[in-house]
Amino acid sequence: MDNKYFELAFTEAKKAYDNNEVPIGCVIVKNDKVIATGHNLKETNNCCIYHAEIIAIKEASSYLNNWRLEDCDMYLTLDPCPMCASAIKQARIKNVYSALNNTDPNNLKIIEMIFLKDNSNPGVEFLSNLYVNKSKSILNSFFDKQRNNK
Repeated sequence: MDNKYFELAFTEAKKAYDNNEVPIGCVIVKNDKVIATGHNLKETNNCCIYHAEIIAIKEASSYLNNWRLEDCDMYLTLDPCPMCASAIKQARIKNVYSALNNTDPNNLKIIEMIFLKDNSNPGVEFLSNLYVNKSKSILNSFFDKQRNNK
């Protein structure tokens, strides 16, 4: 785990924030090199699948010209949802480092189950709550702004 990649993930989250998107950022690293970044674009693209993780996975797959992102690490500003956790596992990403647990207690249980090794895919190593205050700060600021604009 490397703190500089979390800084890049938070830079991505800020891009989302500035575009009125939920501020989630993602960075994918292979061999100590950033190969992809992403931030939420659900509102911009009017489509529910444009999560930071999915965008970064697409970019990394294109960069490597391979859907298998073996030996890659992912840095996130918030735990993935089940959809993204499934994509992460399918992409065979090795490690996921998350700044903050999702507030839904069932989310953690579901993603931990998804990340287990199975007959088709290796397991995903997952660490969370690594930058709690920084992640909470940007998320709280965003949702406060949203409430005040209504």
